[in-house]
Amino acid sequence: MRLFLISLLLTLTQLISAQTLLQPGFDPAEYRDLLSIAFHGSSIPDSNERKTKKDRYQLEFRSAEVGLKNRWSLYLRDDNVAVINIRGTVKNATSWSANFYAPMIPATGSLHLNDSTLFNYQLAENPGAAVHAGWTIALGHLAPTILEQVKKLYKEKGTRQFIVSGHSQGGAIAFLTRSYLHYEQKKGTLPTDIVFKTYCSAAPKPGNLNYAYDFDFLTSGGWGLTVVNAYDWVPESPFSIQTLTDFNPANPMADIKTILKKQKLLLRLAGNMVYNKLERKPRKAQRKLEKYLGHKLYKMGISKSLPQLKEPAYIHSSNYMRAGTPVILMPDELYRQKFPSDGKDKAFIHHLYASYSYLLKTIYKLN
Repeated sequence: MRLFLISLLLTLTQLISAQTLLQPGFDPAEYRDLLSIAFHGSSIPDSNERKTKKDRYQLEFRSAEVGLKNRWSLYLRDDNVAVINIRGTVKNATSWSANFYAPMIPATGSLHLNDSTLFNYQLAENPGAAVHAGWTIALGHLAPTILEQVKKLYKEKGTRQFIVSGHSQGGAIAFLTRSYLHYEQKKGTLPTDIVFKTYCSAAPKPGNLNYAYDFDFLTSGGWGLTVVNAYDWVPESPFSIQTLTDFNPANPMADIKTILKKQKLLLRLAGNMVYNKLERKPRKAQRKLEKYLGHKLYKMGISKSLPQLKEPAYIHSSNYMRAGTPVILMPDELYRQKFPSDGKDKAFIHHLYASYSYLLKTIYKLN
């Protein structure tokens, strides 16, 4: 009886310990490891140290390169916490086309990826939520193996805690991946006792405000983080244009034409003139973005890389918004001296490993 009680106590202790490995909120050391994995495929950034030091994170699976040159890797930490790392943009025109293919599509829908694959997805509950087309297509190609490997690790090793991460394009797709996994849990496709934490590093904006609200709600309490160098331009993209139709339906502008019709002639004429200027120019700019970064890019680039992909129906909006709980890495004078913005080939000086790692270690006093 005594041995049984001791065994039961040890089992309960292990279960409690396993449930508290991942904590909400920003963990600088955790992010340091994920940043290194994103760039070096190891939590040990120094190539010489990797020869002698044991890495806490062991590679369990690496996907084939699919879709628009997309790939993801699965790592298992020595405490049985898994990492789903989404690769960012590589030096390839097809990979870059995923970023520039920026019309919005519904956050819930279907994508005809090829003649044998229809990707049915839900990334938000709000019917007004919309997301970036290129990165959703990327997710469609990655999702089958992500689901397969999460289930496998859960079944074979009892892994119930996963970090979803990525840098740059990988961070944008990590937003969508986290949303996708949440709604797969709600459907019963994935076990509901799996805990996900998300680090989106240097990530562009993944969708509109309704998508951002949904993501922030389902990851509230510190479970969905977006880490940004305040000098990095990539998190400011894609281009964002807000039109009057991007507001929630219940707003003062919804019935403005009806209200103006009831006004006296001069006031009605002046009001219509102001309204038309406010409405037409942003709408015209949005249509141009959709034309060139949507229809034309699909015909000239995306359809060449994915000939069986059917062009999705677009949401007539380009109102991109940031999502996630922000963690700001704020540069100081020493940073500005080390990473000057002026000069040749400086476009990505504030976006890559060196600048993010420097700020992280300086601000949080890490080794």
